Amino acid sequence: MARVRKPRRGSMQFWPRKRSRHTLARIRSWANEKTAKPQGFIGYKVGMTHVMINDNNPRSITKGEQIAVPATIVECPPLTIAGVSFYKKSLLGLKKVASILAPKLNKELGRKIQLPKKQQKSIDDITDFEDLRIFVHSNPKLTTTGVKKPKVLEISLGGSKEEKLNFVKENLGKDISVNDIFTAGNYVDVHGITKGKGFQGTVKRYGVPIRQHKAEKTKRGIGNLGSWTPKHVQFSVPQPGKMGYHLRTEYNKQLLKLSSSAEEIVPDAGFRRYGVIKNPYVLIRGSIVGPKQRAVVLSQSIRSIKKTYKEIPDIDYIKR
Repeated sequence: MARVRKPRRGSMQFWPRKRSRHTLARIRSWANEKTAKPQGFIGYKVGMTHVMINDNNPRSITKGEQIAVPATIVECPPLTIAGVSFYKKSLLGLKKVASILAPKLNKELGRKIQLPKKQQKSIDDITDFEDLRIFVHSNPKLTTTGVKKPKVLEISLGGSKEEKLNFVKENLGKDISVNDIFTAGNYVDVHGITKGKGFQGTVKRYGVPIRQHKAEKTKRGIGNLGSWTPKHVQFSVPQPGKMGYHLRTEYNKQLLKLSSSAEEIVPDAGFRRYGVIKNPYVLIRGSIVGPKQRAVVLSQSIRSIKKTYKEIPDIDYIKR
């Protein structure tokens, strides 16, 4: 007789099943980088395509052959460094000491935050700090999505304390491109918010099996609400509720291509439910979270795999 298995309905890897409060992912930790440059970038998901590449992995069974690989297109309009935050280390982690904004700010940033009338301090006035991070905002008006309100994010910098300070002094108020941060072949982590599915039942939400046709009451539901003791419904019992719109991070996604011109991949009528790409874009191997037009954050890989073959394959064809 076969062994009876009753696996858990729903993964405990993602707990609690809580919807995100924002459309942009929050990043709690950054990779260690020796170069003085930003550790992440904000892009907008365009959609998926497939590319034909020459498999150059020596350990692959299809090495030397042409294979089809799914890929995701992410448009990356330039980010603007709008400010800098200074931190000191405490027993509870980093504690913010001061924040300084650039002297000239984009008016569109006023849709997101309240812009100050006067500049109170300068960077040279802050001397007692141990770490700093840049405050950046995206420029969605450069895209064809129709969005005007920018996304704001604090991004960590690599390098020593002096190198970080020099980078901020040189680039405060200026734009940075995705080509200044990443190169083709790099492995990045993709942080995003998944698609929202709305109110769903237990079958779709937790994978509960559909009951047989002779079962009493409901078919697409659970048999009972749990044990008699304890005298309450436990958290492990599958229940209907809102599904999706969760913060998720996908590790070690390879950048197949970085390009400043999108003429070779944009269809004649533009991408469905997105439009035309007018800014630099990146081609990511595989799929990423979220629907089209949603903002995602690309960051330096924090769980880099040493044995991974990192040489970028030759791309022969990209489907338009």
